Amino acid sequence: MSNMESFSAKTKRELCRAPMAKDCCAAAECYGALLLGNTFTGRELRIVTTHKTFAERLTPLFQKAFNVTPHSEIHAEPGGKLTVSVTAPQDVRKIRTAYGYGEQDELALHLNIANLEQECCQAAFWRGAFLSGGTVTSPEKKYHLEIATSRRFLARELMALLHESGLEAGHTERSGVQVLYFKASENIEDFLTLIGAPGSSLSLMSAKVEKDLRNQINRRVNCDNANLDKTVASSSHKRDGILRLQKSEIWATLPEPLRRAAEARLEYPEESLAQLAERLGVSKSCLNHRLRRLETLAGE
Repeated sequence: MSNMESFSAKTKRELCRAPMAKDCCAAAECYGALLLGNTFTGRELRIVTTHKTFAERLTPLFQKAFNVTPHSEIHAEPGGKLTVSVTAPQDVRKIRTAYGYGEQDELALHLNIANLEQECCQAAFWRGAFLSGGTVTSPEKKYHLEIATSRRFLARELMALLHESGLEAGHTERSGVQVLYFKASENIEDFLTLIGAPGSSLSLMSAKVEKDLRNQINRRVNCDNANLDKTVASSSHKRDGILRLQKSEIWATLPEPLRRAAEARLEYPEESLAQLAERLGVSKSCLNHRLRRLETLAGE
């Protein structure tokens, strides 16, 4: 596997390893791939993809579901795309009839929910739909998974099906293309697990934990730096006041506790109030009171 392979491509590679255990699930996966594919008419069924492993998976899928072999030659198109097609009239008719469609092309392609009565078939259907029309962004960049189709009515029906499954997706239109999308990491994790990509789901979870931990560390470092800056600024201000006192007649009249506090502040300017109080063997509030008293005297 190439190190340059995208997270989306790795996810599809994992999905293509999912077993084809049941005929109904194989048919459901083909259904999702066809609905989100390029052509689904009474004359031709065609799926166009850039993912070679998915293109190779389609042949055994169609054979298991319908005993139909797609166009045996998967040829590269301009742009590196691969095409898998069924064009024999009897095969096209057989597949469309199995999904509840007539021989004539419909004006608008609708989702036939009767093909997805079993829960396992819905998972297989979404796997085919994602393999054919979906992408997922690397979680190191952002959380985003989408499935795109040019069919407006179909997009609405797919949206409703997602909501029935408890997956809240967004819907937008981009250059005439209908896009269903997830932006919440939890929804993406649930969807990937549902369609048979638990490894990618775990990778997303791990990336999220790492990102959250990194953010916590950055916030802690920024907070510590801010506190250090405040300590340094406060210490510098008090140090300037104490130096002014040393040059004045007041210094000789200072009580011993105030003098010790002043000298300690000059000797250990980087220490916090709590550290300095512990060094002098007094409470933090006591030392703070003495330093404030020195500051007042310096101001006078």
